[in-house]
Amino acid sequence: MFTLDQNYLQRLIESSPDIIIAVDRDGTITYYNDGARRNLRFSPEEIIGQPFARIYPSLEEAWRVMKAMRDSVDSRIASFETVLCDNDNQQIPVAISGSIIFDEHGTEIGSIGFARDIRRMRQREQLATCSEIAVSLAHEINNPLEAITNNLDLLTHCVDRHLTPAELVVETERVDSIRAGIARVQAIVRRLEEMTRKGVYETTDYLQGRKMADLAPRNAEGMKVAANGHTAVADEWALAGMSVLVLDDDISVVTSLADVLRAERCIVHTATRPSAAFGILRNMKVEAVISDVVMPEMDGYEFYLRVKEEMPDLPVILMTAYYYDKDHIIKRSRLRGLEGAIFKKPVNPAKLRQMLAQARQKPQTLKPASASPANPPPPTTRA
Repeated sequence: MFTLDQNYLQRLIESSPDIIIAVDRDGTITYYNDGARRNLRFSPEEIIGQPFARIYPSLEEAWRVMKAMRDSVDSRIASFETVLCDNDNQQIPVAISGSIIFDEHGTEIGSIGFARDIRRMRQREQLATCSEIAVSLAHEINNPLEAITNNLDLLTHCVDRHLTPAELVVETERVDSIRAGIARVQAIVRRLEEMTRKGVYETTDYLQGRKMADLAPRNAEGMKVAANGHTAVADEWALAGMSVLVLDDDISVVTSLADVLRAERCIVHTATRPSAAFGILRNMKVEAVISDVVMPEMDGYEFYLRVKEEMPDLPVILMTAYYYDKDHIIKRSRLRGLEGAIFKKPVNPAKLRQMLAQARQKPQTLKPASASPANPPPPTTRA
């Protein structure tokens, strides 16, 4: 059997970056390696000969670790989480693997523990959790913002047409203030997502010396007011009579976006599930589809492919409340000929009008739905 030279083994243990401490049967520290010295910042002279409770925040915590060893079947513990205290009384979360040491007669003579500082590991876990929260938060915030933006656009049209010039000045300032607030919320969500994605963030002082993440928008990003999206009088009704299908599993988004399009004199069909959307597409004349990306039943990419399979010339515009295309749905759809994509909600009404107007100008030869007993073709008549 291969064995290590005792001097080599001693140097190996001494140079380990982990905290390695041995105690005798009375709980007195008898060994303290270089990794322990660098992590706990006690000199060997300060700690050798001291009770092992010296490196714990309390005697109860020290005995909790020893009890775990004694209660285990083989007198060992692995990755047992506890807390040690350094020379400045700062608490360090650690994972300890250790065992009780017995002599040749089976008598307990001490114990040894190998502890690893898990602060960085916990920080990575927290960042991973924050990243998941940030993605969900962006989605859950941007969907309501979509409804707010759409209704604000409708309100702006109403204000423009029913107020005197003097009243319009005051109300326009109020509307711009709302737009600025929306822009700031969007900027904060973008910054949160960016920080968690990169794993780096800045902090700022809070009450009583506490820290909090600095989510303030950079370069006055959050103070930019979005364009109000008004179109010129000449093409104000460029979408009049256009038949559009809106598909989103969030009913507030569907309702508000439909209202915006109806204000443009569009004929609007709505659905909250892809299966319902296909029922409309197969039975109604539709000139363009606006679809969410993340939906039940199928994602936006699969929905887009199925639409193109049945109706190759029908324009499709994808939109999402997420700030990045984590599943490459939009990217893959673009490679297959996607007409338009709006990466994030809330949708800019002016941009949406422009995309729909461009889609309407493209010649379309819609593929008719296949005849079936449930959906027979209309009867023909002769003059």
